Amino acid sequence: MSAGYNAIRGYEMLKNEIKVINKKGLHYIIKDGNRLLKFKPWLMDVFSFLYDFIMESSIFPKKFGGDINRHYEILSKELKRIHEKRVLELATGSGSAVNFLPNDNQYTGTDISAGLLRKAVGRFENAGFKNAVFFVTSADDLPFDDNHFNIILCILSLNFFNDIKKVFQEIKRVATPDAVFICSVPVPERNRLQSTIRGTLYSEEELGKICRGNGFKFESIPVDNGALLYFRAVRQ
Repeated sequence: MSAGYNAIRGYEMLKNEIKVINKKGLHYIIKDGNRLLKFKPWLMDVFSFLYDFIMESSIFPKKFGGDINRHYEILSKELKRIHEKRVLELATGSGSAVNFLPNDNQYTGTDISAGLLRKAVGRFENAGFKNAVFFVTSADDLPFDDNHFNIILCILSLNFFNDIKKVFQEIKRVATPDAVFICSVPVPERNRLQSTIRGTLYSEEELGKICRGNGFKFESIPVDNGALLYFRAVRQ
């Protein structure tokens, strides 16, 4: 993945007023002259090298009461027919999408954690993705043009966003007509372990209302994996 190729793909889908700089495979947004847009430091920036281990050995079995391999199987089945699409992922993390997304798609990853995104860059390269770019940005203020992405992913992150309604407004804005939003997120009614799960948990009913209120047709995916709800929402 060359810097030149990143610049071409990264710049073409940006809103007109957005300026970015590419540093070691990551796109940073420039604000107020030459100042890079920065976000409040996140704990996993420091411990990004442990992120995958923590997810597999602690979060999935102890918090979600689920299985990470089952998680990847569910998403792989949902996305196996997705090819050569423009895919956006909110909160990419360390790049787990390589476990379930076909590598012939044009992938755009976003996260406020540069540390995790740097891990994702390497994983996507190793997985054979030729069309992958990464932006340090937040889900509630995306730098991308309107009506651009065919598929939008949000995996295990929706509960961490401070303003979920604004996030869905952004999802709708950047999605093409008939685009599909695919999400996995813990919900309180499936938390059989009664474990403490960080973030704000919304019920399936609440998530359905939020989707429909933003012009998406909501449909839960009928699978079971601990506290996790898997759903798709089609932009109307």
